[in-house]
Amino acid sequence: MEGYLTKVKALLGKELCGSSSSDDGKINGCTNGFAENCSHEENGMEEMAMETEEERSSLKSPTAPKMRGRRSKADTEPKKSSASSRVTRNSGKQPTIISMFSKVSSKRKSEEVNGEDVNGEVAERSEEGDTEEEVSIAYPQPTPPPKCPDCRQYLDDPDLKFFQGDPDDALDEPEMLTDERLSLFDSNEDGFESYEDLPQHKITNFSVYDKRGHLCPFDSGLIEKNVELYFSCAVKPIYDDNPCLDGGVPAKKLGPINAWWITGFDGGEKALIGFTTAFADYILMDPSEEYGPIFALMQEKIYMSKIVVEFLQKNPDATYEDLLNKIETTVPPAGLNFNRFTEDTLLRHAQFVVEQVESYDEAGDSDEQPIIVTPCMRDLIKLAGVTLGKRRAARRQAIRHPTKIEKDSKGPTKATTTKLVYQIFDTFFSDQIDQNDKEGGVKRQRCGVCEVCQAPDCGKCTACKDMIKFGGTGRSKQACQKRRCPNLAVKEAEDDENMEEEDVLSLLKASSKKMSEAKKKKQSQSKLSWLDEPVQREGKKEYHMKVCIDNQILEVGDYVSVSPDDPSHPLYLARITALWEDNNGKMFHAHWFCRGTDTVLGESSDPLELFLVDECEDMQLSYVKDKVNVLYKAPSNNWFMEGGMDDEMKVIEDDGKSFFYQLWYDSEFARFETPPKVTSSEDYKFCASCARIQEREEQETPRILEPMEEEHDSKILYGLACLKGEQYRVGDSVYMLPEAFSFAVKAASPVKRSHRKDDVDEELYPEYYRKSSDYIKGSNLDAPEPFRIGRIKEIFCNKRSNGKPNQDEIKLRLYKFYRPENTHKGPKAGYHTDINQLYWSDEEVTVDLVDIQGRCRVEYGEDLTESVQEYSSYGPDRFYFLEAYNAKTKSFEDPPNYARSSAHKGKGKGKGKGKGKGKATPQEQLEQEPQDPKVPKLRTLDVFSGCGGLSEGLHQAGISETLWAIEMWEPAAQAFRLNNPGATVFTEDCNVLLKLVMSGEKTNSLGQKLPQKGDVEMLCGGPPCQGFSGMNRFNSRTYSKFKNSLVVSYLSYCDYYRPKFFLLENVRNFVSFKRSMVLKLTLRCLVRMGYQCTFGVLQAGQYGVAQTRRRAIILAAAPGEKLPHYPEPLHVFAPRACSLSVVVDEKKYVSNVTRGNGGIYRTITVRDTMSDLPEIQNGASALEISYNGEPQSWFQRQIRGSQYQPILRDHICKDMSPLVAARMRHVPLAPGSDWRDLPNIEVRLRDGTSTKKLRYTHSDKKNCRSSTGALRGVCACAAGKPCDPADRQFNTLIPWCLPHTGNRHNHWAGLYGRLEWDGFFSTTVTNPEPMGKQGRVLHPEQHRVVSVRECSRSQGFPDTYRFFGNILDKHRQVGNAVPPPLAKAIGLEIKKCASEKMKGNTQIPSELVKEEKLNMLD
Repeated sequence: MEGYLTKVKALLGKELCGSSSSDDGKINGCTNGFAENCSHEENGMEEMAMETEEERSSLKSPTAPKMRGRRSKADTEPKKSSASSRVTRNSGKQPTIISMFSKVSSKRKSEEVNGEDVNGEVAERSEEGDTEEEVSIAYPQPTPPPKCPDCRQYLDDPDLKFFQGDPDDALDEPEMLTDERLSLFDSNEDGFESYEDLPQHKITNFSVYDKRGHLCPFDSGLIEKNVELYFSCAVKPIYDDNPCLDGGVPAKKLGPINAWWITGFDGGEKALIGFTTAFADYILMDPSEEYGPIFALMQEKIYMSKIVVEFLQKNPDATYEDLLNKIETTVPPAGLNFNRFTEDTLLRHAQFVVEQVESYDEAGDSDEQPIIVTPCMRDLIKLAGVTLGKRRAARRQAIRHPTKIEKDSKGPTKATTTKLVYQIFDTFFSDQIDQNDKEGGVKRQRCGVCEVCQAPDCGKCTACKDMIKFGGTGRSKQACQKRRCPNLAVKEAEDDENMEEEDVLSLLKASSKKMSEAKKKKQSQSKLSWLDEPVQREGKKEYHMKVCIDNQILEVGDYVSVSPDDPSHPLYLARITALWEDNNGKMFHAHWFCRGTDTVLGESSDPLELFLVDECEDMQLSYVKDKVNVLYKAPSNNWFMEGGMDDEMKVIEDDGKSFFYQLWYDSEFARFETPPKVTSSEDYKFCASCARIQEREEQETPRILEPMEEEHDSKILYGLACLKGEQYRVGDSVYMLPEAFSFAVKAASPVKRSHRKDDVDEELYPEYYRKSSDYIKGSNLDAPEPFRIGRIKEIFCNKRSNGKPNQDEIKLRLYKFYRPENTHKGPKAGYHTDINQLYWSDEEVTVDLVDIQGRCRVEYGEDLTESVQEYSSYGPDRFYFLEAYNAKTKSFEDPPNYARSSAHKGKGKGKGKGKGKGKATPQEQLEQEPQDPKVPKLRTLDVFSGCGGLSEGLHQAGISETLWAIEMWEPAAQAFRLNNPGATVFTEDCNVLLKLVMSGEKTNSLGQKLPQKGDVEMLCGGPPCQGFSGMNRFNSRTYSKFKNSLVVSYLSYCDYYRPKFFLLENVRNFVSFKRSMVLKLTLRCLVRMGYQCTFGVLQAGQYGVAQTRRRAIILAAAPGEKLPHYPEPLHVFAPRACSLSVVVDEKKYVSNVTRGNGGIYRTITVRDTMSDLPEIQNGASALEISYNGEPQSWFQRQIRGSQYQPILRDHICKDMSPLVAARMRHVPLAPGSDWRDLPNIEVRLRDGTSTKKLRYTHSDKKNCRSSTGALRGVCACAAGKPCDPADRQFNTLIPWCLPHTGNRHNHWAGLYGRLEWDGFFSTTVTNPEPMGKQGRVLHPEQHRVVSVRECSRSQGFPDTYRFFGNILDKHRQVGNAVPPPLAKAIGLEIKKCASEKMKGNTQIPSELVKEEKLNMLD
């Protein structure tokens, strides 16, 4: 052994002497040391040496399981010729140490070299150096600061550090390796031959530097670009775990580094990081003092990717904000020298983190949803401008996740379902999946651009084995699994989410077909004969009761099929409601049914189920094809107790001629309702559809009654007008559209001024140019005015020339009411006064009756018997006035007598028919309103209750009492308990509870009493839609996710408990998920249970909060109840946020609201919401403070509540990192300000450090240059080249990632955005983050993000409402809640239905008196 070592040293010594004159004279690593004139033989040796290095490193010892690291350039580029593999920067020949041993194995891993690892990036840019600038003559060329050509660091950067030099006794690598302290060889005399692996050692006190001595990171792509990096350290034997210097061999300039790698987290906290040189593997322990900060970033990014992968694996539906929450609340492991993670940490390491996620996904099963497409990763990829698919091409080292990341199997259990729900989902899905399989599944495509797509097929995975070229059948048509294109996966997920309604509408042809389009039918040749004498003659019509068609007897009331013109279309089905003969021949009147496929249910419907519709027509009997059976399936008497029992999927046998119906369908609003009860006196020709259509037309037609005796030359006066079922009398108050009349005072309307400044110093504000649009998110500039209000002075028609009234044009003469903002005081007045306060005026205007939008009640405040607050609390549509406004003198006066006293309401009082009492009726009617029958509160179960926003709103409406709530997340459940002390809150999985109840248990494991069948009268909740919330088709993975989803569990709750009312709340896109299949199946289940149901989208901003939040609401009512309508909007709101129609199968549905974007009140603004709250600082954490002042606005008076509450709770805000705090301080206060207004300056932060200026180093193809000729690009990609990791900048006031990716993302408008006092909140999120999805979270004037209380007010929670947990828990509770004002508006509609039922108004008003003949189904 001794002799062997001496030989090695001698050889080494000789080699080293020869080259020590060159500046880099140390051994230079296996692929770095050739001059052009190497002999062929040496080159061959070198290649072999390199191969062995490959071989070895790919067969690493089990102690360090690793993937391959970087291969040096000679290996990553295709070989050009064997003679000059690579020309290095060194002179002097340096064969490597291994090439000195002759017995070198020459096995070749060809596929590695020729295959996937051809790293285009390196080839493209290795010699790029610093030549990114494109020279342009038009401008003086701004010279970018010089960079080091090797490590690419700026030479003028104060943070650039130099290596301090080695201790005198440090050894060169070969010498060090043969030092006996490291006992390199065992007694095997054959030297390297049996040594499968490079030797492994540990190193401590290390520094890594380039050949100029600059300390530099080794993970920023330099090694991959063949920059020579060296390291000095103390080397210790592999078994020594102590990082101190004792017992270490000091070594100098080891390297160059050929690869760096990471292997599993030892014990879960820290990762092991290693280097490979030509001679050995080194595992890193502790860095030297000066290298510490650089290495800390490396550890930070590795640890960061571990957090991200583990978090997303357990929470695949987390948002970007949730991830930030996780990162900001994770305490870094001990021994790493950084003390907190921030968003900046995440963005700084985004590329690396995403690559780790890709490698993790690659190791997963092919049918698992990759983590890369989670909403959170997509946001990170967009924000940070990450290049996907890079890692796999470079085959750089990845964390071997499987070592430590354990799959988390928690999360909701398999859905507990009732048989009915299970069968619907199961039968439907198995059919669909079979069909998809027939179609051969979705073909996996590629973007073709990323390096993954350009790699060759692996030939080993299941997809490749099926390919014809690898000897397979070629049936599966899937791309190689190694080449699952990440760009495409992310893009598909994006498309799924971004499909907004507007886009769908633009895709639609004008094919919003009304079902009632003429049905194209074909006649059959059949024999027709009457079987009875005519029962009635009317004009030329002779009515019959019986007819014979081809030996088949048909009577009035029978059901028939009619052949469509198009044979692919199913038969039309109708009920015969009359038979007669006239000039057209033998006729019948058909009252049509529609099939489920013609409703919103589409293909999910039961093929035998029909729906009654209001469509009918006269037809010749020759069109009749056949007689059919249609049965009415009435809900059973014991319907409420039959939940969960129904296991017979078929309602009737399918004999091709039998159908059933249970509901009436309104195709415009997609409402399924109990068939209206109709009564008639005429046996032979009564059609319920005609009756209802006629009734509706009558209601639509304006009419006048009660003519007055008062004489006028030109007009005739009346006491009463009717329109759309409403009666209007003189003295009533009415709503008109804002265009109906204007006011004498021109209000100081907000000027649409451009927020752009022209004279901006582009050096100081380099990103300001991106603010080209005047549109500001969250601005109310486009919001319409609320309805005008007037009081009827007279109802009249003008006389025609013959003296008769012209009843086609009914007119009203109105007194105008002013709203406070219509007076000369302008919007400020509106802000301080009550939202329902008006001013009387003597100004009059004449309008058409048909323009009236509805009736309201306006009272003189002094005449009220109760307080104004009480009067207003009975519901909307109640206004009051205390003064009159005189526009000429701009003064407020006492109202005149005729305005005040309700006794003197109309001028025509006492004359004509309405003698003495006519005027009082509306008054009396209205007086009685609060004395409606007292509706008992419904016993409610709130599933997925969160902190209780939905329940709170329903309580405010007085319709429900939540006795039970289910909420799995402990902090929200605690908050629910705090606010509803009487409720039983279950903190467990809803599936477990339902299982218990269905198996007959009375209590759960904690002894809490479970609600039993018959207990629950109302069910409300918002099931999370995880796992299937995209908008494209289902595939088998998302199918099974949906089949086990909480939506299915929630429907099973409904089926089991059979409540009187059911409410499902969800995100707007719930109605579009999976091409609306989620919506259809939900409605299908409800219809099958026997519920009346409908769906709609509501905008919370229209119900009194200063926030845009569109929500899908599905409502259902049990048989015997009335199905509620959706509440009419109360407040006007920004029109852009109010597109609420839904397109399903190319048909557009609207909810039943008639006011559209109109409203009876003005919009609520940020100022209304929170101007009264005391000022606080970033990070304010005092849970209780005093209000320090009175409420300023109507909203604030409402939200503080009537009981005197001196204590303000939860006015606390997140403590943002020093860098984020500095950015917030520099965002100006003007409306519409955001990150683009930040100055590019150096700022001293509160932790004592300073920020850097952002450097613009590249030309920008899209935005050219600034007016001063300055560059605008911050990364090579701005000029159209691939991103360069060395371009990333950190710790700058303008976040580098925003200009980096701004061109593709609408300039990131709104990030670091301030709220505008006169605007509204973006959808309140679960974690306000300036760079989150809703970045407009800065206070309008204070340098902080919004507080928990401000967010809860933007949701409409009363100030007395309690939240629970830490600040992030509270934000999440608020952000996930349903705004109580929205829930209240829905609750009031449910209350109306309950109260009408109590009054017995369930029958449709119809003067007809005979039950329609129905075949009852037993």
